Amino acid sequence: MTAPTFAQDLDVASDANQYLTFQLGDQEYGLEILAVQEIKGLSAITRMPNTPMHVKGVTNLRGAVVPILDLRVRFGLAEREYDRFTVFIIATVGSKVVGLVVDAVEDVIDLAPDAIQPTPELASALGGAYVRGIAHVGERLVALLDIEKIVSGDLALLDAA
Repeated sequence: MTAPTFAQDLDVASDANQYLTFQLGDQEYGLEILAVQEIKGLSAITRMPNTPMHVKGVTNLRGAVVPILDLRVRFGLAEREYDRFTVFIIATVGSKVVGLVVDAVEDVIDLAPDAIQPTPELASALGGAYVRGIAHVGERLVALLDIEKIVSGDLALLDAA
């Protein structure tokens, strides 16, 4: 085994500052790219009984059963029909894999740490607990999500089932 090179260290640092952005309604959100395993088009979802409305069920991802959460419903937005832009973001949270339904994937962006501002206290108090920061990207504001906070309760629920 060889020691990592300086270039490899830079690649890791670069990945840690990259975010996958996606749309939910007219709002843009970002998720750390290191948490993203893949982006998958819609596929069959098997509904699980007695689960919250935002837990859409499970899907088969190459033989693995993956829970699917609809972020639109999770965030209290109106449900809408899935269309050709709707995708699953397959994310890794600790040792778990989860699929997140989003309206559309936008881009991968690089953010310097100083481009991220803390979530305003008022926004945190009004349901912004899932947001770990706000980034300025050109003229846009992107809410950077804390995936662990979003799915932690749901994964515990599904583990208990």
